[in-house]
Amino acid sequence: MGYLEGLQEYLDQFYQLSVFDEALNSKRPWEFHLHDHRIVTAKILENLKYDIRLNAEGSGEEVVPKIHVKFLCQEEMAGSVKPFLKVNKEVQQLALKPIFSPSKRNHIKNKSLFPLMKERQVVFLTLLEGDIMRGIIAGFTRYEITLHLKGGTPVTVLRHSIYDMRDKKGRCFLKSFQETHRDWERSPLYKETSPEA
Repeated sequence: MGYLEGLQEYLDQFYQLSVFDEALNSKRPWEFHLHDHRIVTAKILENLKYDIRLNAEGSGEEVVPKIHVKFLCQEEMAGSVKPFLKVNKEVQQLALKPIFSPSKRNHIKNKSLFPLMKERQVVFLTLLEGDIMRGIIAGFTRYEITLHLKGGTPVTVLRHSIYDMRDKKGRCFLKSFQETHRDWERSPLYKETSPEA
């Protein structure tokens, strides 16, 4: 049974982290891109299990379900993010809603993300409402993928909001494709025998 060198250690260190905790602890405003093309600049007041309680500029407090968050970035980075956001009109016209059932979401395996991150490969993430962003994977956790856009600007995408992920050649990295094609086995990080063997 093969394995990816360094993956388990990475997961042990980072997998349970949350960008919502980071935003809460920063005590600074972040820009939240929500479903229905809504953008809110707010500070997180409380990180609940399924929701975040925000204090939004100009409209006060509100509770937002995490499933409605597509991606977020620090407010001071928002101006650098906007020029790099594109739209896939075909996906946008599907009018997809948040996918509440985890089993029906468009999963990307950690085994796919880790080599892409380590090899600094450019990926294209398409979200359920058609948003497209191009960047290098800077990190990932159980619920999030952080991309560095051109210039190194960080954006954190919620994994539940993903429609598709491809590389520059158009290769798909969704679990549904990779379960068969197993691109991670072509990575230099892939070792044929388990470290316990």
